[in-house]
Amino acid sequence: MNPLQPKKLLLSKWTAVAPVAKNKHFLVSKVIACEPPLQGVEAIELEAVFSKAVIRMDWRLLRDPALWRQGWI
Repeated sequence: MNPLQPKKLLLSKWTAVAPVAKNKHFLVSKVIACEPPLQGVEAIELEAVFSKAVIRMDWRLLRDPALWRQGWI
């Protein structure tokens, strides 16, 4: 897997290994910065492709290959 850069997360595509609320394919719709903004990224919002449900989570969880795969598989 390529190194994950928080600045390049916006609009990236992800597949959940186990379905999350019956959704498997997600798109990063929002990157939430820390306060003050110079400290980096705090969280992301994932939007399900089919149901448009939104999940907010720590962006570092995307690094776990047991939970997420980069791209739509």
